[in-house]
Amino acid sequence: MPDFKKRPVILPLLAFLAFVLAAGPPAGAQTLKAVKERGALNCGVSQGLLGFSSADDKNAWTGFDVDICRAVAAAIFGDPAKVTFVPLDAVTRFAALQSNRIDVLSRNSTWTMSRESSLGLMFAGVAYYDGQGFLLRRDAGIDTALQLGGKTVCTQTGTTSELNLTDYFRANDMALKVLSLGTAEESLKAYDDRKCDVLTSDVSQLYAERLKLSAPDSHIILPEVISKEPLGPAVRQGDDQWFNLVKWTLYSLINAEELGVKSATIDDAVKSPNPNIRRLVGTEGEYGEQLGLAKDWAARAVRAVGNYGEIYERNVGTQSRLSIPRGLNALWTQGGIQYAPPVR
Repeated sequence: MPDFKKRPVILPLLAFLAFVLAAGPPAGAQTLKAVKERGALNCGVSQGLLGFSSADDKNAWTGFDVDICRAVAAAIFGDPAKVTFVPLDAVTRFAALQSNRIDVLSRNSTWTMSRESSLGLMFAGVAYYDGQGFLLRRDAGIDTALQLGGKTVCTQTGTTSELNLTDYFRANDMALKVLSLGTAEESLKAYDDRKCDVLTSDVSQLYAERLKLSAPDSHIILPEVISKEPLGPAVRQGDDQWFNLVKWTLYSLINAEELGVKSATIDDAVKSPNPNIRRLVGTEGEYGEQLGLAKDWAARAVRAVGNYGEIYERNVGTQSRLSIPRGLNALWTQGGIQYAPPVR
């Protein structure tokens, strides 16, 4: 015989569950819908950093960070060209994301605790492991950062570089003179005009900035790396669906390299019997649907921009003018720490 005493509890609970099921996705899950309705992804990038995001005279964008956004666009639309690139300086980049001006920030930005806890942002993963270094003239006769005491150092305001610089000199009991400027371009010009002795930034950025100088080989980058600078795409908090979409697009590129799936071999990968590859390219499972995308979302991304290794080498590695060694950005199976969770 049923226990009717429980009905006052059961009925409201059933009503609540029915309401939740009828309500559909949470209110925060709006970014993907907005992007699809707009017909393009709005991607925040730098104002011009060779190898990461820069535009030519025809406003055609190239770079490592640019390709991350193209991969997201390809995953959503099947078309990597459906991106509007929004150049941002270091000071305004996070506000642009907070105000919905952009959907994702892919702009050599460091993942830190305060940027997530106080700015309402979330970093979707580490696309590039970097660290802060020092650039100076070869004829200065300095071969270690511990000899920089009393030198004037150019840096950029609104960056972690400014904070790390102070910490490093204080920790090593060295006198510091700082010239902080609003943009990377102003910092480089001040250094080139000898208003400072040293230029500091992420090592990857120093490789790029050195190429802009009249005699690049006359300048060296010191061996010390004084900070951890995990760079990656950032999104707004409150939309888990969008966060997962950006995160797993990045991870799909890394997994593709590990599995040997390249842009030129993606059609062969679709026919592969390997279950790891089949899950990645969408011939097994419903992983794309779980993100609100088509089954072949990851295959679309890899076909458009290549796997992680292809993106790296083309933009900043051996096939580029920068020729930055893979280092920490090599796969975990090849001596680096680049590692992605599995698609399963």
